[in-house]
Amino acid sequence: MELVCPAAEVDPIPSKDDPKELPDPFNDLSVGGWEITEEPVGRLSVWAVSLQGKVWYREGVSHPNPEGSSWSFVDTPGEAVQISCGPHDLLWVTLWEGQALVREGINRNNPKGSSWSIVEPPGSENGIMHVSVGVSVVWAITKDHKVWFRRGVNSHNPCGTSWIEMVGEMMMVNVGLNDQVWGVGCEDRAVYFRQGVTPSELSGKTWKAIVAGRENDRSHSGSSMSLLSAGCFFGDEVRVSGTESAPNDTDGSSEVERRGSEQPLPEESLDSSRSPKGSLAPGPGRTPECAVDTACSAEDKGKAVEAPSPEEHSGPAATPAELPWTNIDLKEPKKVTSHPASSFPETTGLSSLGLFPLGMEEPYGADDHLLWAWVSGAGCAVEAGSALKWFTVHSGLSPSVQTLSLSITPAQTAAWRKQIFQQLTERTKRELENFRHYEQAVEQSVWVKTGAVQWWCDWKPHKWVDVRVALEQFTGHDGARDSILFIYYLVHEEKKYLHVFLNEVTVLVPILNEAKHSFALYTPERTRQRWPVRLAAATEQDMNDWLALLSLSCCESRKIHGRPSPQAIWSITCKGDIFVSEPCPDLEGHEHLLPCDQMFWRQMGGHLRMVEANSRGVVWGIGYDHTAWVYTGGYGGGCFQGLASSTSNIYPQSDVKSVYIYENQRWNPVTGYSSRGLPTDRYMWSDVTGLQECTKAGTKPPSLQWTWVSDWFVDFSVPGGTDPEGWQYASDFPASYHGYKMMKDFVRRRCWARKCKLVTSGPWLEVAPIALGDVSIIPESPDNSEREHNIALWAVSDKGDILCRLGVSELNPAGSSWLHIGTDQPFASVSIGACYQVWAVARDGSAFYRGSVSPSQPAGDCWYHIPSPPKQRLTQVSVGQTSVYALDENGNLWYRAGITPSYPQGSSWEHVSNNVRKVSVGPLDQVWVIANKVQGSHSLSRGTVCRRTGVQPREPKGQGWDYGIGGGWDHISVRANATVGTHSMSQEQETHGPVCC
Repeated sequence: MELVCPAAEVDPIPSKDDPKELPDPFNDLSVGGWEITEEPVGRLSVWAVSLQGKVWYREGVSHPNPEGSSWSFVDTPGEAVQISCGPHDLLWVTLWEGQALVREGINRNNPKGSSWSIVEPPGSENGIMHVSVGVSVVWAITKDHKVWFRRGVNSHNPCGTSWIEMVGEMMMVNVGLNDQVWGVGCEDRAVYFRQGVTPSELSGKTWKAIVAGRENDRSHSGSSMSLLSAGCFFGDEVRVSGTESAPNDTDGSSEVERRGSEQPLPEESLDSSRSPKGSLAPGPGRTPECAVDTACSAEDKGKAVEAPSPEEHSGPAATPAELPWTNIDLKEPKKVTSHPASSFPETTGLSSLGLFPLGMEEPYGADDHLLWAWVSGAGCAVEAGSALKWFTVHSGLSPSVQTLSLSITPAQTAAWRKQIFQQLTERTKRELENFRHYEQAVEQSVWVKTGAVQWWCDWKPHKWVDVRVALEQFTGHDGARDSILFIYYLVHEEKKYLHVFLNEVTVLVPILNEAKHSFALYTPERTRQRWPVRLAAATEQDMNDWLALLSLSCCESRKIHGRPSPQAIWSITCKGDIFVSEPCPDLEGHEHLLPCDQMFWRQMGGHLRMVEANSRGVVWGIGYDHTAWVYTGGYGGGCFQGLASSTSNIYPQSDVKSVYIYENQRWNPVTGYSSRGLPTDRYMWSDVTGLQECTKAGTKPPSLQWTWVSDWFVDFSVPGGTDPEGWQYASDFPASYHGYKMMKDFVRRRCWARKCKLVTSGPWLEVAPIALGDVSIIPESPDNSEREHNIALWAVSDKGDILCRLGVSELNPAGSSWLHIGTDQPFASVSIGACYQVWAVARDGSAFYRGSVSPSQPAGDCWYHIPSPPKQRLTQVSVGQTSVYALDENGNLWYRAGITPSYPQGSSWEHVSNNVRKVSVGPLDQVWVIANKVQGSHSLSRGTVCRRTGVQPREPKGQGWDYGIGGGWDHISVRANATVGTHSMSQEQETHGPVCC
C-alpha cells in the first residue's frame, strides 16, 4: 500500500478548465514519466481514462505544482478501459476490443507522445483485460486470466516483438520499481510476487504467494501481522520512532464506528473534511507518515469512510500537521462503518505495497481467508537477489516476543551495525600490524582448468587427434593475470606438448564445420603462416565453455573489458560471428606502423552478415535474412556469460539463411535431359561450382548451431532467369546460363534451396519493419568540431530501394523513420562519405552519385550516372573523407580519380588490385579489404583482413598490402576508426594542409 504524507488539504482536481462543471468520471489513473531522458527534475506524466473510454493527459504536473494546470484530451483509435505509464517513456492502454495501444514518440519535448500503435492480443479468442508497464517490461492479463510477458520492449521499440505466456492465472498484475512484478491470484485471490526478476531475466522465474493474513488480530494488539485499518501486511523493521504512541483498537477509530451507527455528520462537515474512498483518516497519536491511501473493493464501490472531527478524538490531541483529507469531486460521500486501527506502527516490509482486500466491511474470523482485489508495488523497491521474508509465517513466537521484536527501530539497528563495523575494522588493523614485517609467503596464485578435446594435427597423418588441454592462469601479488594453454599429445607413444601464451593470442574464432564443434587460436606468427591451432570439443556446450573461458583470459591479459570503444573496428566471419578490435594510434600511423597481424580481436555476441559503424558509437548490422539490427551498447551474449558478458542490453536474436545445391542434367538424344552425364561431367547433384557433390539427403546445415526450418524448394531467383520449372540452360558445363532453351543447349541445371535457422543472443535490437540489403553510416573525424546532432544513415532495402534514416543520434541510434529516395532501377550498394557525398551501385553494375546531400537536405536532389570501369559490373562502393573505392564482380578494386569539391563525380576509374571480396574506406581515407586468397608459409587462406599501406593525400591509392587475420572472414568496417598518432597527424597537416570537403 502506498503511503501518502498529506502536507495540506487535498483539493479536488477538475477535469475541465471550468471548475463549475462536473468532471468526467475516471475509470483508471496512472502516474509515471519521472525518468524520461533529460526530463526536468520533478516533472511527472499523469494519464487518466474516463468511463466513456477517453484518454486524458494532465498538463504541467510537477513537484512545485502537483495538481497540474489542465486536462488535455488525447485522441485514441478505440475505446480505452485501462492505462499504465512507466517511469521512462512506456505508455500502454487497454481497449474494450481486447487490443492494446502503445504511445510512441514520448520524449522530454513531447511528453504526450505523437502517435498510437496497435498491439494485437496473444490470441484471437481472449483479448487483453489488464496491462502494466515498467522501465523496459510489459505484463498483461487476458480475459481468460492468463499472464503474458511482452518480449523485446525498450525505448527504441515500445511495442515489443512477441508475447510469451507465463505460468499461472491472475486477476491483475502491477510492475513496481526495478521492474519487479506483483499480482493478485485468480482463484485464491492471494497476493503474489514474481521471484527471479533481474536486468538480464526480466520475465522472472516463479510466482510466490505473500503471507498477508490478519491472524485474528481484531481483539488484541500482540500480532506482528496486524494493521487492519491499512489493510496490509507489515514485515521486518519498524519505521516510526520508539517514543511515538501506537494507536489501539479503541482510539479514534471506535469513535468513528459509534458515529457511523448512531448519528450522521452534518452536511457542512462532510464537505469540509471528506475522506478518500476506502481510506481511513489519521487517528490520534498517528503521524502523517502513517496515513494510508487505499483503493475501493468490489463491495465498497461508491462508499467512503467518515473522518472524525478533531474535537471528538479520545486520545492525545492531534498535531497541527494532521490535516483532514478531502475527497476528489464527490458530491455526496456516503457513510460506511470504519474498521478499527491496528496497534502497531508502520514497518518497512510491505508497507510500501498497496493492497486492498475484498469485502472489508465484513468482520473476519480467526480462520477467514483474505480475498485481495488490487495490489501496487510502485513504492516498494526490491533489489534483485535480496532475501525477502514475506513468504513465511513466523510461528512459535508469543505475541509479547513479536511485539518486542517490532519495537526495535531502524535508527537503533543502524547504530548497532555501525558500531560493530567499526570494531571489526579496528581489530583487523591491529592484527595486520603485527605481521607487516613478514615476507609474503605466496607471491602469485595459480588456477588450472583441464579437459579432453581434439586437436588438428597439421603434419602427417593430418587428422584430428585426441589430446588433453590445460589452462593455467597466474595471478601476481599486484593483481596482474597471465595464462598459458598447454596441449598434450602422443607421437609414436611419446608424450609431447605445445603451449600458447594467451597474451600473444590475437583471436579465438569458431570454425564453420558441419561435423565438429571446433575453433581456432591465432597468434601473430601463426597469422603470418596461415597456420592456426585448431581444437574441437565433444559438445557445443563444451566448445562454448572453452571459448568463453579462453576469451576472458585473453581480455584479462590485455586488460580489455566492457563494451567496445566508439572507434572500434568491426568485422564478421563467413560463419556470421562478430568481432571487434580496439585501434591504437600507431595502426594508421606513417612512421611506426603497427602490423595488422598483431591486432587483437574479441568476439561479440550475436549473428550478422554485415556491420557498419560510426565514431559516435552508432553501429548497425544486417542478418542473412535481411533483418536490420542496431547495437545496444552491451557486450557478450550467446556463449559468453558471466564476467564475459554484460548483464544488460543483451537480447534474443535469430537469423535465417538458405543453403543451395544444384541439380545438373545433360541432353540424351533418346531420353532427353537425364541425370546420367558424361564421365568428365560434374556431379549430377553438386554445389554451384560443380566440384563438390551435394545431394538432398547428404547436405547438412552450415554448422551444428543451425537447424532446418523448411523443406527443399526450387529457387527461381537465380541470376540469368529460369523457365517455369526453374531450369537454366547452357551449351556445356560450366558456361553462362539463361532461362530458356536453345538449339545448342545440351546441359541444364536447377537450383534447390532449403532454409535453416540459428537462435542466439547478443547486444542487438531489431529495427523493423523494412528488410535491408546494405547500410552505410557517415564517417566522422574526431577533430570535426561542427558535428551535427543527427547522424546521416543510408540503406538499400532487399528490394533495391534507396532509403535514408531520419532521427539517428547517439541517444537514439535506431532513428525514427525511413525516407524513401526515388530511383529508376533497383540498387545493390550505397555509401555516404564524411562530406555527405553519397555514392551507390545499381544491380546492373552501374554507379551513381547523389547530388546536393547536406544536413539541411538529407535526401539530396538528383542522381548522376557514373560510367563503370570498362567491361566490368560493380557490386560495392565505399566512400571515405575524400576517396571513393568500388569493387566489381570479378574481385577487382577500383579507385575513383579526379574528385574535387567542384567536381565531386570524379573523372575516371583507376585499377588498384584484384582478389578482393569487400572494401571499407574510413574517415582518414584508410582502405581495408577482405582478400579472397592469401598465401602463407604453410597454407592458403580465403577471406583475410588486409590493410592498404602507403595511403597519403598525394598518393591516395597507396603502395601495398599488409595482411592481417584470416581466413574465413567475410566483412570489415573501419568507418568508425579515426584514431591516428598525434605526431603523424600534425606532420601530415603541416605538409599538406587540412583536408576539407
